[in-house]
Amino acid sequence: MPTVLVIDDNPAVATALETLFALHEIDTLSASGPARGLAMLENHAVDLVVQDMNFEADTTSGEEGEALFRAIREHHPDLPVILLTAWTRLEAAVDLVKAGAADYLGKPWDDHKLMATVNNLIELSQTRQQLIRRHAGERKRREVLAREFDLRGFVYADPMSESTLTFATQVARSDLPVLITGPNGAGKEKLAEIVHANSPVRAGPFVALNCGALPAELIEAELFGAEAGAYTGAQRAREGKFEAADGGSLFLDEIGTLPLAGQVKLLRVLETGQFQRLGGNRERGVKVRVISATNADLPTLIANGQFREDLYYRLNAVEVRLPPLAQRPDDILPLARHFLPPGKHLDTGAEQTLLAHRWPGNVRELRNTVQRAALLAQGERIGASDLGLPASAAAAPLAEMAEPDRAAIEAALARTNGVLAQAAAELGMSRQALYRRIERLGIQRN
Repeated sequence: MPTVLVIDDNPAVATALETLFALHEIDTLSASGPARGLAMLENHAVDLVVQDMNFEADTTSGEEGEALFRAIREHHPDLPVILLTAWTRLEAAVDLVKAGAADYLGKPWDDHKLMATVNNLIELSQTRQQLIRRHAGERKRREVLAREFDLRGFVYADPMSESTLTFATQVARSDLPVLITGPNGAGKEKLAEIVHANSPVRAGPFVALNCGALPAELIEAELFGAEAGAYTGAQRAREGKFEAADGGSLFLDEIGTLPLAGQVKLLRVLETGQFQRLGGNRERGVKVRVISATNADLPTLIANGQFREDLYYRLNAVEVRLPPLAQRPDDILPLARHFLPPGKHLDTGAEQTLLAHRWPGNVRELRNTVQRAALLAQGERIGASDLGLPASAAAAPLAEMAEPDRAAIEAALARTNGVLAQAAAELGMSRQALYRRIERLGIQRN
C-alpha cells in the first residue's frame, strides 16, 4: 500500500485524513509537529507528505510551516508535498509552489479534489521510485561492464547501447569472424576495437583498413602486400594488412565495397590462412581474427551479384548490430558533453535542440556539431543558436512544449529519473500543468 505522512498538530485533522485515506487503500503515518515529522521521514518510506502550515506555536504567519516545507525539500527534494492551511494568502501559495510544493489547499478541504491530487502524486512518486530503481540497476550493470571489460572509452547511457556492448564483449571471447552492421558514423570502428580489446588476441596488433577509401587496383596490395615491381610505383616489397595484423585482429570497414577479385582472395585467406603478395608466388601463412563492418545491405548486394554469398557467411559468423544514434537517444547528451572541451557547457536550450535533432550523420555528426559550437560560442555557455542546426530542429522542442504528448512526457520522466520538477522544466511547463496533463492522458506508473 502507498504511504502518506500527515504532519498536523490537530488530532481531529489527522484522524479525518487517516480515515479518508484508508477508504482509498492508502496507509497513513501521523506526526504532531515539524520535528517529529522530519524524524519520521528519516525512518519510514513515504510516497507523499500532507503538512499543515499553521502549528500551535505559529498560528497566523505560517512561518513554522514554511520552514518545515523547506526542510523537507532540502533533505527529500523529490518527495511531493501538499500544503494545508486554515488561512490562504495567494502570495504565499505562489511562492511555495514555485519552491516545489505539489499543491496548496485550504481547510476545510474538498475530499474529491484532495484525493484526486493525492492519487496522482502517489502514482507519480511510485513511478519515480521505479525509474530510480531501474536507473540504479542500469548504472550498476554499466559499472560491472566497465570493470570486467575494456570498453575503449565508449560513452553511452542508452539501454540499447548497453545491450550492444554486452553482446559484443560476449562475442569477443571467441575467435570467430565478426560482422558489425550499422549506419556510417555510428561508431562501428570503436565497437571493433572493443571486440579486439576483449578477445584472446588482444595482446596482438589491431589493424584497420577502410575498403571504400582506396581505388580498386590498390585494395589487393593493401590487404596482401606486394612485391617490388608488382605495379607502377612499387619500387620495393611491402607487407599488407594481413601480415601487419598477424597474431591480432584485422578490421575491414565498408567490406561491401571490396571488389570481387579481392573477395575471392579474402575468402581463401579466411578458409586456409594462406595468401600470396601481389606479384609474388610464395605462400605466406597468418593467424588473424577478421572483424568487418558495413552500412550496406549485403544480402541485396549478393542478389545483385556484387558480393559473394560464401564470403558473406564466412565473415558473418556472428553479427553485431550497432543502431543509429536516433534509436539510442539517451546517448546524445552524454556524448555531447564528452565532446566538449574543458570549461564549456550546454545550456538547456542547446540540450533540447540536440535531443530534437534526428542525427542522420550519427555520432560523427554530433561530434562535429558540438566541437564547432564550442569553437564559435562566446564564453563558456553554448546556446541553441551556436549549434548551427536547422531551424526545424530548434523549433521542435518549442512546439512540443505547448502540449506535450504521452511519449514526450514519458521520455522526459525517464530522462530526469522521474524528478517531476526537472521533467516539467524540460517540457517548458509548470509542475501543476504537467500534473494536469498526466491526469488527462491517464499515464499509469507501469
